Amino acid sequence: MAVQQSAGPDPYFPDNGDSRYRVHRYELMLDYRPGPNRLAGTARINAIAGRVPLTEFMLNLADFRIGRIRVDGRQPHYTHRGGRLRVKPAKPIRAGAAFTVEVHWSGNPKPVTSPWGGIGWEELSDGALVASQPIGAPSWYPCNDRPADKASYLISVTTPSAYAVVSGGRLLTRTTKASTTTWVYEQSAPTSSYLVGLAIGKFQTVLLGDPGPGGVPQHGHIPAHLLPEFSRDFARQPAMMELFQELFGPYPFEEYAVAVTEEELDVPVEAQGLSLFGANHVDGARGSERLVAHELAHQWFGNCVSIADWRHIWLNEGFAKYAEWLWSERSGGRSAQQLAAAAHRLLAGLPQDLRLADPGRRSMFDDRLYERGGLAVHAVRCALGDDAFFRMLRGWVRSHRNGTVTTAAFVEHVTQFADESPAALFEAWVYGAQLPPLPTLQDAPRTFFLGRRRSPGPETSF
Repeated sequence: MAVQQSAGPDPYFPDNGDSRYRVHRYELMLDYRPGPNRLAGTARINAIAGRVPLTEFMLNLADFRIGRIRVDGRQPHYTHRGGRLRVKPAKPIRAGAAFTVEVHWSGNPKPVTSPWGGIGWEELSDGALVASQPIGAPSWYPCNDRPADKASYLISVTTPSAYAVVSGGRLLTRTTKASTTTWVYEQSAPTSSYLVGLAIGKFQTVLLGDPGPGGVPQHGHIPAHLLPEFSRDFARQPAMMELFQELFGPYPFEEYAVAVTEEELDVPVEAQGLSLFGANHVDGARGSERLVAHELAHQWFGNCVSIADWRHIWLNEGFAKYAEWLWSERSGGRSAQQLAAAAHRLLAGLPQDLRLADPGRRSMFDDRLYERGGLAVHAVRCALGDDAFFRMLRGWVRSHRNGTVTTAAFVEHVTQFADESPAALFEAWVYGAQLPPLPTLQDAPRTFFLGRRRSPGPETSF
């Protein structure tokens, strides 16, 4: 099996991840007690060495007590400090060889420190939530924490039976013994470590719409008292799913779930096959519908097609922002052109010092990146025209399904669909900092039906 190696550490987070090997599969067995916020875990990590022998390697793991480590069944030497678990096998691992690491750990999980505050495992008033973007995954399990290292996951979580466990992927089994229940999820699609989501709480589960034969099962996991508001706020998500499949290509995973916590979140957060919302995003008035579209779109842009490193985050957020505008345009709201104009006016009054192609760590979640990213995608649409633009989008997802991409790869891909070189467009919108003039669609956008009804119509019932 060929091993794709990056040039080295992520320039924004050089202490996270190890490019000398890649992980093929994680199997996590977790036991969590919400009252004392106590986590005990065992990880079995199947990995493949890179092009040179491994005399040592590194995993990221926060401040837990290490119980045992084995590499191919043998006890290695290791050190664990500063969130870095350095492992020296009893004998070097051959270049290109498969190897297995087993780690036992326990402790009280908490968010890891980042420039944006605590990220990762968060203890709630009655449960827990994991939202790891960009470096929070080590707050709860040992991992090669770099977005380009995508692996499959088997996650088993045992917790008191009063609580439900929600994760991305397919629920394989749910087994109750005495006062605890074990939930086992399988995520077979390659997944970046930061995109492994988890919610533990007292949820009611509902099916969103009827997927029909061959459709995508969509479930909501929400506190029971929020069900009436949720039923309205997420009623049009099945129609979003249908539209995005038409525009972007087939939904890339087996299922899709949303979980709503009892507590407020600053923003919703995407995970693979799962999006996490706060109670403040459920108001019964569709006040956060654009965010419902945004998080769903990340399943294509960011999750299925992932970035090689964090310099390219605009390829996640710019497309998700533009998906908001496409949903508005196709569902009877403001057009993408009108929303692009509003974003352009906003950016015109802000500092002109952000470059999408490399925004810097301090600005990777700046609101300007989202708005300018959406405008850059709109500029590509204006340059290509609708037919070529949507063929380009579907081809982008199809060509890079389950893989990783860079800005340069996107420029090369767009060039294949352009009658004239788009170099000047990308130089202005992506590599430059000054705000170019507002791009304008030459033709009226095509009209798409909303879901199966061809009009907004009555709301989806649960």
